[in-house]
Amino acid sequence: MSTTVQLARSGGRFRLAAALAALSLSPVLSGCILGTEKPELSLEVPSHYREGSQRSPDAAVPALDWWRGFRSAELTGLMEDAQIYNLDIAVAIAQIVQADAQAGIAGAPLLPSVTGTATAELIKDPGLRPVSQYNLGLTASYMVDFWGKNRAALYAAEESATVARYNREVVTLSTIVTVADTYFQVLAAQDELRVARRNLAAAQRILALIKQQFAGGTASQLDLSQQEALVSSERAAIPPLEIALRQNIAALAVLVARAPANFTVLGGGMAQITIPRVTPGMPSELLYQRPDIRQAEAQLASSNFSVEAARAAFFPQIQLTAQTGVRSAALASLFGPGAWYYTLAAGLTQPIFDGFLLESQLKQAKGLQLQYLQAYRKAVLSAFADVEKALVALSQSTLQERLQAEAVANSRKAFEVSETQLRAGTVNLITVLQTQQTLLIAENTLAQVRLTKLLAASSLFQALGGGWTPQGTLAAVQP
Repeated sequence: MSTTVQLARSGGRFRLAAALAALSLSPVLSGCILGTEKPELSLEVPSHYREGSQRSPDAAVPALDWWRGFRSAELTGLMEDAQIYNLDIAVAIAQIVQADAQAGIAGAPLLPSVTGTATAELIKDPGLRPVSQYNLGLTASYMVDFWGKNRAALYAAEESATVARYNREVVTLSTIVTVADTYFQVLAAQDELRVARRNLAAAQRILALIKQQFAGGTASQLDLSQQEALVSSERAAIPPLEIALRQNIAALAVLVARAPANFTVLGGGMAQITIPRVTPGMPSELLYQRPDIRQAEAQLASSNFSVEAARAAFFPQIQLTAQTGVRSAALASLFGPGAWYYTLAAGLTQPIFDGFLLESQLKQAKGLQLQYLQAYRKAVLSAFADVEKALVALSQSTLQERLQAEAVANSRKAFEVSETQLRAGTVNLITVLQTQQTLLIAENTLAQVRLTKLLAASSLFQALGGGWTPQGTLAAVQP
């Protein structure tokens, strides 16, 4: 082998090595414009909640297992089952897998693409002997991401994967709060059923007394008919309550991924439920406590990178390719020194006119960025409003429960006195009917007030993030 041929081959290997080095170092050259698209958030964060206390916010964040504070073993079991078996949460987890895969797809252009080829051909031309052709080769290509287009697309996909993770937390929090609310609806229906049956029994007692008086000639047919109508009304009020009870039990079964026919709830009464103590803390902490705010934040960050990727598409694209391998007409000499070959190429592509495609894509990305910016602002303001509404509902329903309990106690005493006087013949039936109706309304109202208070408590936990305390913050968007 001549010295010239050796130098030529050595120089070729050097150029090939330089090209492959350029392919490997090209990612370092990318990302020249990243981090330029961050709109002003302009958030209005109050210093405190109007309905909250002014005390230290040390105990503001609810415990991760905040539902245990209600002191209901059955509710705790339902909450834990929902987090394990709920199908909406399972769907959200599957969406995380998809988002992670999409991030991997978006990151693939940042790495060189290498493919291997192997061919064997037998060529027969007219009048000539058959010729064999064997070929083994490697082809490498890379799009130099000098303007950061591909890296911005990767960052956008990674933020979208973060959105999917926050969405799982949003779905989980919404699911367990729905479990609590539905369980409270079951308890409310059971309480109202007890009230309805107790009032039905009282109406039947009065009816039996009036029948005795009617038989003795001291009560009229009108008195008897009125009481019979009241008994029928009390009896007719029971089926709607049974519907509410059974339908809410069926809804609970779906939340824990159980067939309703094989699912039962013992329940009890709302009076057995303890309202956990929770303080709202500082509004600024809510930006990190609520997964829906963090989800909106990640969506905005993803749109920022999408704008950068759309803007970078206007700049020239540099494509590097390298090919090497061995080629021979005889299989035995395929790996000989003379069979080796290589090619190197570099190409530059500059968009000139595409029917305003790139311009429209940039406008679309900017529009989506503006959409997510406004959605983030709304998510923050809505979170503050959720806490305020839950605080006022909890405080006022607690006060209303105390006052309504007094009304029930007084109404029950009035009814018991009127029933005693009716038996003694010192009061007319109209008075008894009025006190009985007043007691019925007061007891039903008390059940509704207790339900409102329990729902307000669960809404407050949801408004405060439900004890969800993520570590760290997103680097792309700092509120």
